[in-house]
Amino acid sequence: MPAGDAMLEELSIRNYALIENLTISFEGELSIFTGETGAGKSIVVGALGFLLGAKAETMVIRAGADEASVSAVISVDRRNRDALGWLSSRGIETEDGRLSVRRGIKASGRGSIWIGGAPVTRGELAEFMAFMFDLHGQHAHQSLLHKDKHRRCLDRFAGIEDEAVAFNRVFTELAEKRRNLENSLVSERDRDARIELLTFSIDEIEAAQLKSGECRELEAESGRLAAFEKLSGSIEAAAAALFDGEASVLSLSRKARAGMDAAAALDSSLSGLQQRLVALYYEAEDLSGELRSYRGALAFDPTRLEEVEERLALIHRLKKKYGGFAAAGKGDGELFPDAEGGKNIEDAILAYRNEAAAEIEALSASEENRERQRAAIAALEREIAQRAAALSAKRRAASDKLARRISGILGRLGMPGAVFTVNLAPKGPVPGGQANIVCGPWGADDVEFLIAANKGEGARELRLVASGGELSRVMLAIKTALAAEADPEATGVTEAAATSTWFDGPETLIFDEIDTGIGGEAAVAVGEYLQKIGGVKQIFCVTHLAVIACRADNHFRVEKTESGGRTITSVNPLSAGERRGEIARMLSGGKGETALAHACELLDKYGVKNRVKE
Repeated sequence: MPAGDAMLEELSIRNYALIENLTISFEGELSIFTGETGAGKSIVVGALGFLLGAKAETMVIRAGADEASVSAVISVDRRNRDALGWLSSRGIETEDGRLSVRRGIKASGRGSIWIGGAPVTRGELAEFMAFMFDLHGQHAHQSLLHKDKHRRCLDRFAGIEDEAVAFNRVFTELAEKRRNLENSLVSERDRDARIELLTFSIDEIEAAQLKSGECRELEAESGRLAAFEKLSGSIEAAAAALFDGEASVLSLSRKARAGMDAAAALDSSLSGLQQRLVALYYEAEDLSGELRSYRGALAFDPTRLEEVEERLALIHRLKKKYGGFAAAGKGDGELFPDAEGGKNIEDAILAYRNEAAAEIEALSASEENRERQRAAIAALEREIAQRAAALSAKRRAASDKLARRISGILGRLGMPGAVFTVNLAPKGPVPGGQANIVCGPWGADDVEFLIAANKGEGARELRLVASGGELSRVMLAIKTALAAEADPEATGVTEAAATSTWFDGPETLIFDEIDTGIGGEAAVAVGEYLQKIGGVKQIFCVTHLAVIACRADNHFRVEKTESGGRTITSVNPLSAGERRGEIARMLSGGKGETALAHACELLDKYGVKNRVKE
């Protein structure tokens, strides 16, 4: 397993394209998928992309099936704060660190997605799975293309991620204090009018004396009172069958009990049946008593119905006025999502009251208090400037080191003319020195990764890199650089890096086109780096090159066969002997003695840790 505690443990694919029913278990660090051209390797990658949240159409459903589905069992690394925070915010729990994820699409076009037993949207699926997986080969799935990831990547490399988080906390505090001061500086007339309006709102809400969940209870009571005639008739029918009349359940069970008592006195083997009849009789008697009490209390009260309807009308008026938007300092207003559809209406209204009270307090602040606010803001601005300058200095130092390291690795990966650049630009002018630094939530820098893929080209955005294979190699270089030794010239992965508390999610990397257009030493280097990163991450790689495949911990062959007049794509783990044959095929298209000898030489040379039994 990778150095961390996270991995894709099991993948199940049902009726997806040419795959009918497939379940694969994973144990190792580097899993390689090979097979003939057209065997269906892209289908496996497509199914993974489907599970990661990619758009899907009904055409992916296998012909003759009603639904296609892909599910997985994944374990979540305890250091993956993003993933664990996402789950916690939605009340989703793992079981011993494991989580099931399932996505299906029906022929009707309707889909279903579940994470740990909770239904989620496709957007939520993509958001969560981005913390766990990174698919490289198709630009639509490249997290590396998102500029916001570049700053986090650089901060992790520089070892200043905690400093950036601390800066963000101070930045948030400063924004809140500025907002409070702005609210307190409203003109006297506007301030007084606002206070009067907010006070009226608070008085109106408090006079209503709302209770959480009250609306739902009142709606239920209103329904009972409005349907009194029908309810009363139903109760009378139940009473007649249960205890009114000689043919009622209670009367018949009494007679049955008397007869069984007499029979049991003559034959002790009937004692079991006798006890069951006694229990039945007492249950019927108990039910009769409760139903009598309910019927006795049942009465139509038009006055109460009117009271309930008036109370409901009041609550809904308050909801319309206060239940949909927050009160203070929110611009156009911020919708309370649970206030829709009658859910927690009272909570939303009471939240408005609390915000209104907070705004009144801010508006009522004295000039002395405002001076204290200004002093606190000035102190925070100085702290922000100092923290931003410190972050910028460390980012500049780390950016050059990271760029050199990645450029060097890219040279070995078949991109000898590539120049990787970490571009740091200030968020705005700094005319007055540090105090006037323009900052965002994470500092004063805009961070972006740029690359000149070929000699003589200018640096461009990563999304403009021509091929998926090149972009995959760029990601491999970045991951290698981040996991390398502290030595700027190092390209290996140390045991310390593999087991440290430092974490660079996502936890599983999937490479589809990484070997496109390369061979020779570059292919050897790609295999070497994939194997090394496998000591830190779980790696899945589709390849056509034997020098990459021979490094697998788990080697799977993708095959296309015919059964019952249908074409089926299957994925099979290879034993050590089967691996030799598959690598021989990749080398020469056959399994002759020369090819097999060459395959054995590759397997021995690159020290394959074959974890699949013969």
